[in-house]
Amino acid sequence: MKFNTKIPKNLKQAYNEEIKQYSFCLENKQFGDAWYHLERSHIIGQSYPIEHTYSHWLMLKFGFRQKDTKEVIGQIIRLLVGGWKSFINHVPLGNTGGANVPPLKRMPIPNDIEKLLDIK
Repeated sequence: MKFNTKIPKNLKQAYNEEIKQYSFCLENKQFGDAWYHLERSHIIGQSYPIEHTYSHWLMLKFGFRQKDTKEVIGQIIRLLVGGWKSFINHVPLGNTGGANVPPLKRMPIPNDIEKLLDIK
């Protein structure tokens, strides 16, 4: 069994860029774009416990900010289990991480992220 502990440097850079774009959009009240970048950060970081958990933490905070009860509850559940699923490399690739999708559903990965993850 493979254990994921540290995100590779190229993925960390891409992950951090998505978080940066999220913050920029949030500050400028571009909430749809902010969420888009959070979803992308989740896809990139979901195989690594720290990044995966942090994406869900930001999604939880976003849910509170938007007064979205479904998102808040969904993120609390994901925060309880997401990190350890990453550690044992048992995540549904492509899943965007929001409460609007089932937590175990595999989803198509955007082409640019697919190339970054080197998935065939």
